[in-house]
Amino acid sequence: PMALPAAFSDFILQYSLYFEMQPHHFRTDRAKVAFIISLLSGRALSWVRALWQSNSPLFNDLKAFTAHFKEVFSTSSDELSTSDQLFRLRQGSSSVGDYTLSFRILAASSGWNETALMSAYRQGLNTSIRQQIAIFEDTMGLETLLRKTAQIAQRLSACNFFHNPAAASPVSTTNPPTPEPMQVDTYQLSGAERQGRITQGLCLYCGSDAHLLASCPIRPPRVSVTLIDSGSSGNFISVTTLQKLALKPNRLTSPFTISTIRGEPLGKGRINHCSPVIRLRIGIYHEKEISFLVLEGSTADIILGRPWLSIHSPRIDWNCSDILQWSPTCFLTCLHHLPRPSDDLHLQSTLVESPPTTKSTFIPEEYRAFQDVFSKKAATQLPPHRPWDCTIGLLPGATLPKGRIYPLSIPEQKAMDDYIKEALQQGFIRPSTSPAASSFFFVGKKDGGLRPCIDYRCLNSQTVKFPYPLPLVPAALEELRGACIFSKLDLRSAYNLVRIRRGDEWKTAFITLAGHYEYQVMPYGLTNSPSIFQNFMNEVFREFLHRFVIIYIDDILIYSRELAEHHRHVTQVLQCLRKHQLFLKAEKCEFHQSTIQFLGYVISPAGIQMDLGKVDAVRDWPQPSTVKELQRFLGFANFYRRFIHNFSHLTAPLTTLLCGQPKTLTWTPGASEAFAALKRAFSEAPTLVLPDPSKPFTVKVDASTMGAGAVLSQYSGEPPSLHPCAFFSKKLSPAEQNNDIGNRELLAVKLALEEWKHWLEGAVHPFQIITDHWNLEYIREAKRLNLRQARWALLFSRFNFTITYRPGSKN
Repeated sequence: PMALPAAFSDFILQYSLYFEMQPHHFRTDRAKVAFIISLLSGRALSWVRALWQSNSPLFNDLKAFTAHFKEVFSTSSDELSTSDQLFRLRQGSSSVGDYTLSFRILAASSGWNETALMSAYRQGLNTSIRQQIAIFEDTMGLETLLRKTAQIAQRLSACNFFHNPAAASPVSTTNPPTPEPMQVDTYQLSGAERQGRITQGLCLYCGSDAHLLASCPIRPPRVSVTLIDSGSSGNFISVTTLQKLALKPNRLTSPFTISTIRGEPLGKGRINHCSPVIRLRIGIYHEKEISFLVLEGSTADIILGRPWLSIHSPRIDWNCSDILQWSPTCFLTCLHHLPRPSDDLHLQSTLVESPPTTKSTFIPEEYRAFQDVFSKKAATQLPPHRPWDCTIGLLPGATLPKGRIYPLSIPEQKAMDDYIKEALQQGFIRPSTSPAASSFFFVGKKDGGLRPCIDYRCLNSQTVKFPYPLPLVPAALEELRGACIFSKLDLRSAYNLVRIRRGDEWKTAFITLAGHYEYQVMPYGLTNSPSIFQNFMNEVFREFLHRFVIIYIDDILIYSRELAEHHRHVTQVLQCLRKHQLFLKAEKCEFHQSTIQFLGYVISPAGIQMDLGKVDAVRDWPQPSTVKELQRFLGFANFYRRFIHNFSHLTAPLTTLLCGQPKTLTWTPGASEAFAALKRAFSEAPTLVLPDPSKPFTVKVDASTMGAGAVLSQYSGEPPSLHPCAFFSKKLSPAEQNNDIGNRELLAVKLALEEWKHWLEGAVHPFQIITDHWNLEYIREAKRLNLRQARWALLFSRFNFTITYRPGSKN
């Protein structure tokens, strides 16, 4: 094997384990170091050759050699890559155990604090699991969270097995129940008992460890008195009712005020949360899933307003308080057992239950015709060959991988046999006679299971790279301007939906105790897999891209301006998925959302926000004590730099501490101020509006001795006011810092124009540049310019703008 910087950590681990397993083969440190050198090649071998020729004392001390090795080949870029992977890690089609294992691998080398890791772990879970763990307190540790999540996943799996909705019989009761409103349990748990059951993952009703409260089989239905209000603009639920249902509200990214028709505050006058999806049953016949706005201070348990009435359109006999008839749509989607003429439907009570965690729960009625697209069984069948099959081109003179067979324990042997048998039945692998052979081994899962892994590092180093670009996420999100409704789809077994090109299968071969096999589908771990899959998805959905679809590898976002249009767009995407035999994981998909999380951002009609969980992680980050900890913090914060005004200026005292590659961190008062200021900036970061090319832009620029910054803004809202679209900042080099104030301000203008050239060059309207340096107003009419200014003036001539002076106190 070859010790490259990207594989540095794995290389260290492998030879450390080898020494531990073979203690009698290497009796001295010099022998161990010599063995390590025998494995090196390329730059690593060149580096050690110089040390060997100088007879360095490092060869007599394995610990010193390893430490020096780390200094040379371990780089901060690896940590930034790990942070980026953690930001984007999602459970997807993986089991909770597989997802947790991937998370642990990345978390171990990320250096994030526990708050940040817990937030990232929760965010990456599928919706069904994330809703179940919402009842746990945020004060629990990371290990407790991982353990509880594994327990919940096992119980949900058991519940799904025993509660198949397809086998459920319809309700046969002929007379409606008449319980008293807000019926409560006969035994009330004390605070200590309740907390104890939550901590141990027990059902809050019966105390069983086989299920949670939402799926308790002996828990009686909870009945709530409901107010039907045709004058209400929304559907509301009280805080008390939500608490009695043991449901945790979700915070709105854009809270709003609410009042009566007279202008008086309704409840406490502000809506900050919404409920998770709840199954609402009226009488014994009418049932529909719904999400409520949480109304604090409400005296009614539930308020059904105009949105609910407009959908279900009930015909009500107000004298008898009876529902006489439902809308025709309800007979197709909501009425599960039609009433006989003698049956009475009373308005007295409404029953509310948490929805079962079944696949049909996650698929709206409008798309039930596409059940085959959500089929797990179909996703395990061998896909067809397509024009976008995975090609594996080898470099001239490439060395084929020659893996070794690792001894397996009895459980590992059984797991390998099961994996090989299943993959052969699916057609994903086949017996091989290939001259290549990558190593096959197992790593442990959190739940005690085993995950198969194939070491493709040698193959990847000899593969011709496919330079197909992944989307620039900020640029892709700018396409969402004007969108008000969103749906997010997640592919099941994404990479396995692509075939290996005919004739290239032998290159994926791997060797096991059970035999020699090769893949017919694209496996995980190949260097070109992300680029190949992105190219495949872009070609499949090309007619929809930049119109109403954004795709980042296996994440699909559909956006529209109105609901009817959105139904059409989602249907078109589902038809395309069916045509190309691609499949979705229903529990990971989200439909018809006004606010949605996508690739680390929160998207709504108001614009784009940072993920609140990531913001909390930054606010709670402890002061770094080492160089590595500071690099990790800056890497974490840098992901959201476009939301932070003068980010480079704020972080300058921190980045200065890293100049010269110091071995130890010397913390300064200025660094403490910058660290606190950056945390405040994250807490106060605004929602960024999406740029609209039909409106004029405003660019505010500023420069200091440390850096240059700019804000791209547009007028929006009623009444119109200036809102930021993006922030830009750059730390100035020593040479740039020596410029006078006029040239630094001019440099800020130049940098801003280059950063937002795609919006400003050729803009429909002239845009305004606002500066606090009055001399810049005359730069375009100046008769004499130095060489630098002349070059910049040539760039400025491509833009149609005016420069306005505004004193710094007003800028």
